[in-house]
Amino acid sequence: MYAVIVTGGKQYRVWPGARFEVEQLKRDAGDEVVFDQVLLVGDGANIRIGRPFVEGARVKATVLGLAKGPKIINFKHSGRTTLRRKTGHRQHYTRIRIDSIEA
Repeated sequence: MYAVIVTGGKQYRVWPGARFEVEQLKRDAGDEVVFDQVLLVGDGANIRIGRPFVEGARVKATVLGLAKGPKIINFKHSGRTTLRRKTGHRQHYTRIRIDSIEA
């Protein structure tokens, strides 16, 4: 069985036992998270598509911890002047494990 959920403005195809990094959630390690915005639930031949969400479908997950993405460097320069600007960014993520999908 699998499902497509929405969190952090992104869509993820999830299944029980899978581990994912999603946009940062305000939860601690060990907390349970319930995703109610389920777009699709399927188990091979049977597929339920929501308009926009599948009614009564929920995905339960456990927070494993926090993580950071790779550092992204933004460097601006101008050859005519001595303009050099360097900034960096690391996105924060939350690691989750999918426990169950309730259709």
